[in-house]
Amino acid sequence: MSYSEFVKSGRQVFRIGFGAMGLGGVFGYYDDDYFIRSVHSCLEQGVNFIDTARAYGKSEELIGKALQTWPGEKPFIATKALATPSPVDAPWLGWQEPVSAKYAYPKGSIRASAEQSLKLLGVEEIDLLQLHQYWAWESNDDWMEEMLRLKEEGKVRHIGISLPDHRHDLALQLVRSGLIDSVQTIINIFDPLALDCLVPICQENGVAVIARAILDEAGLTGAIGMETEIEKTDYRYQYFDCVPREVYIERVNRLKPFIPEHADSLAELAIKFVLHHPGISVALTSMHVHEYAVQNIAAAGSTPLPAEVFEQLRHKHRFIKNFYQARRHV
Repeated sequence: MSYSEFVKSGRQVFRIGFGAMGLGGVFGYYDDDYFIRSVHSCLEQGVNFIDTARAYGKSEELIGKALQTWPGEKPFIATKALATPSPVDAPWLGWQEPVSAKYAYPKGSIRASAEQSLKLLGVEEIDLLQLHQYWAWESNDDWMEEMLRLKEEGKVRHIGISLPDHRHDLALQLVRSGLIDSVQTIINIFDPLALDCLVPICQENGVAVIARAILDEAGLTGAIGMETEIEKTDYRYQYFDCVPREVYIERVNRLKPFIPEHADSLAELAIKFVLHHPGISVALTSMHVHEYAVQNIAAAGSTPLPAEVFEQLRHKHRFIKNFYQARRHV
């Protein structure tokens, strides 16, 4: 099993985290009991970091129900404050076009969001409260004061930000300020840019890095083919067609020579790639489907990639594109 200390927390967390966006039904429908069993199953296997958000539909509520009947140690719970207007009202907000802090998080909105999260999760303290979007805002503004006050009151233990898309440089000034404890950003084989600058600076400043989209929204599993149809209700609708589908598949196929010598599957290769860098505190992946969760957890405990293979993947397989631009127009 692969554990590391979550920076400044004193807690050892499994380096693969339960990305709980799927509990909101955006990747396909399952009933509530199935989702609750998914949470329990991962906790039983040693996963002890759960990342959710107020914007993820019923996700917080289902996690709260799962925790009520979980007899073991409470996992590390990270959630994200709901931006205003909500993603339901403006699904593009924060994914492509910068907005002001006062527009995204009017005074009092972060507190209201955190209070609702505490209630739904059924906990007295949120381990990590993140802004669901951040656009290089001034750290002496109301949003930071509100987060720090929640921390002082003991309602939130740590604070951080989740970057809206691929622009990792947005966080550099804030990381150096010493005010935040974590940054969540996209990191995968196709987009390793955060490893070049953001991750080393976070290491220097004692800031945790939470990697998301480590499987490129399932594209790096090899499961997306030319005939794959994605429902309009699925969060990934139009993602893989922001470039010609055959171009995406061809880039995925270039990774197949690494299988099975360095990983048993493409998904395992992608997970091992992200976990290779010691600056990654937690790598998130959807674990609401039992079968995939078991495979992802096993990947975290498998033999690490040789350094030369990691560097080859990092520098020769970059494929930078912006899935979020496609979502902007859905």
